Parts: sequence; C-alpha cells; structure tokens
Amino acid sequence: MPDTPDSPLRILHAARAPVGGIFRHILDLAVGQADRGHSVGILADSLTGGERAEAALKEIAPKLKLGVYRLAIRREPHPIDSLTSLHFLRLARSLKLDVLHGHGAKAGAFVRMRRKSKKTIRVYTPHGGSLHYPPGTLKGNVYARMERALMNRTDLFLFESGFARDTYQRVIGKPAGLVRCVFNGVTASEFDPGSPAEDATDIVYVGEFREIKGADLLIQAVARLRADGKPVTLTLAGDGEETENLKALIAKLNVGDAVRFIGHVKARYGFSKGKVLVVPSRGDSMPYVVIEAAAAGIPMVAANVGGIPEIFGPYTDGLFVANSIGAMADAIETALTDMDKTRERARELRERVFVHFSQKAMVEGVLHGYRDAFNAR
Repeated sequence: MPDTPDSPLRILHAARAPVGGIFRHILDLAVGQADRGHSVGILADSLTGGERAEAALKEIAPKLKLGVYRLAIRREPHPIDSLTSLHFLRLARSLKLDVLHGHGAKAGAFVRMRRKSKKTIRVYTPHGGSLHYPPGTLKGNVYARMERALMNRTDLFLFESGFARDTYQRVIGKPAGLVRCVFNGVTASEFDPGSPAEDATDIVYVGEFREIKGADLLIQAVARLRADGKPVTLTLAGDGEETENLKALIAKLNVGDAVRFIGHVKARYGFSKGKVLVVPSRGDSMPYVVIEAAAAGIPMVAANVGGIPEIFGPYTDGLFVANSIGAMADAIETALTDMDKTRERARELRERVFVHFSQKAMVEGVLHGYRDAFNAR
C-alpha cells in the first residue's frame, strides 16, 4: 500500500486487443495518471492492432515510466493461456506494482489470477466483455462461471456505466470487493464543434466492423429507406473482421451506389463525412464514439442499448429500439427530415457531456476508486 494517501502509485493497465474504445480508454487514463505524477505501464496483445496500435503505443511510451509490453493473448480461451498468464504475473511481480488494472474479460482474468497481496490491489473493468454473451447460451454460461470464480479475487470493480454494473450484478452476482462506477470521458480539445464536409453523405457510421456494432443493420435500414423512395446515402468509416461480409450484403441488397467505405479514420474526420451519425449497436457499454460525437456537437441518433441512454440522459428522442431495422430507418428519416431539431438536440447533448463526461473527471474518479480500495484494506 502507498506510504500516504497522496503517494505516487505504480500502475499497470492490461488489455487484450489494443484497438477500439477499450484501448482509447486506457490511453487517456494512462496519460491522465502520468500527468498527475504516477508511474504507469501498459500491457497489450501482440497479435492484434497492427500499425495503428504500434504508432499509438510509440507515441505514449515517453510518458510511461513503467514501459510498454506486448504478449500474445488469444481472444477465446486457449491452451496457451496458462503459459501467457505465467509470463503476465512474472512481469507484474517484477514491476513492484501498487495497482494491477485489467480491462476486458481476458486481461481481467489474468489480473485476478494473482494472489491477494498487502501491497497490490487487483482492479477489473469489464468494458462489456463477457457480459455481452446472453446467459442462456453455451458461451454465456462458460464465461459467467469464469467470472463467478474470479469475482471475489477482485479488490475493486470499476464499471464505466451503470448498465455494465447492473448487468454484472444480475448475471454474475454481487461482488464482495468494492464497486465504483466512473464514466468514460474525453479531452478538452474534443469539445471543439464539428461540421459536415462538402462531400458529406446523409448519414455516417464510425467504428469497428464487428457483429455487435450493427453496421449490417444500418445497411439494411438504408436499403429499406431507399426501397421506400428515400434516396439516403451512407459513409462507412472503419474496418474490422466483418468488412467482407458488409460488402457482400451491400451487393446483395443492390445499394452499392448509395454506400461508400473510407477505411479507418480519426473519429472527427469520420463524423464530418455525414450529416447525421448513426450508432446501430446490438450491444454496448459506454461507447466512446457516442461521447466523442456528442462532445463535438454532431447530430446523431443511436440504439437504445447498454450505457448509451446514460450519455443521452433526457434527450431520449435521439434513441431508437436496438436490433430493429424499421425503428432505425424511422429514426434516420425523422432526423434528416427535421435537421433543425436534430442540430438543437446535438447542441443540448454537447452541454450535458461537457459536465459529466470529461477526461479529468474520469481520471480523478478512477484514482479515487484506487484509494478507496486501499483504504478498504
């Protein structure tokens, strides 16, 4: 345990895939903690992320006194996991940590395989992770059992949304360890207003191409709108494992002339390529793309799922029923038909996010959680 409540901490953030919202969260958190005088390190999977992850880690490395580490960490349970865990725990011991913070199910499991220590607290942020699998499915049952086995080997649960906290307690159980909810947050520069480019399509999607993110549902909504005589156009900004499936779906629905791909781009550039951002997720905890878009005042409609309603707060007219192509199509049509109202909601949502979803509040909330966990000893 640190000598005094204000002593600098030695913190290691561990995650599997160095991509997407989890990675963004870790980078922002690590920078904020380092700026406050703490010694921070990051460990991530070496099999994913490619050049983008390498560039991001190289950029942040000078701020990380404990360094950057890569291990081969498989997404699904794998026979090599025991060996990977051994390497992970050996590294953790060598760094003489105060805080071992696991993000996502796999890294969270490795963190909590460490035995209880008087010096080091084990912290877990699920970021959805295994909670995305329905309890009635085989995977859902397997992951739920694993989570229960590790639940009381956790000194602090840090959930990024009330939805994630409540889902965990409903599906897994109520932990004996400390539980805190700290919203994701964005930096001050991200509150600069955004605006559409000259070549903006009617709507835009920004994010990873994964089944849970629902880009395929959005393509189907566009096809429905066009079949109804509404010539909506779409930009898809992103990449991922579903890319070829999405292209095949576009060809099948004969909407190739209405949809364009622009690859992985920075979020703000992606936002500029559409008049309205659509977030069609099947499941989400506290997606950064929604917070980033809201901070920039981007007109937006989103699925009413996971922690997204916590970001929107009272502005529920910008939400639509998740997993419903018809509801999504209706929300898109409504937003485009009355852009004055859509822009006004974006302005009001920007003010809400400025108060509740800043990087400063996120970093301070997480550090308070660490201190509370030490005091609970």
